[in-house]
Amino acid sequence: MPEPPAVVPGVHDRIIAVVRQIPCGQVATYGQIALIAGSCTPRMVGYCLAALEPGSDVPWQRVINSQGRISPRGAGPGAQLQRELLIQEGVEFSDAGRISFRKFGWQDPD
Repeated sequence: MPEPPAVVPGVHDRIIAVVRQIPCGQVATYGQIALIAGSCTPRMVGYCLAALEPGSDVPWQRVINSQGRISPRGAGPGAQLQRELLIQEGVEFSDAGRISFRKFGWQDPD
């Protein structure tokens, strides 16, 4: 499997800065983060968050896909951990595993 493209350091810093703005109990999409950070794609946001060190204080769990779902990361326990962290923050999932953007979606103040 080919290596994912490296995230340019300036872009990485912008992505992390945007993700840090998402309040507890709210979620944003990869595309939303990419648009706000600028000069990157939703996939680059995903690569950036996947590269975070375990135990990072970046609230990566608050970034989900545009369908309101958690995007699984390989065969590891990441998706279950993300779900548990979001539930601890008060985020609710439908029976179909979706999060309501109307209720929990973050609106960038800028």
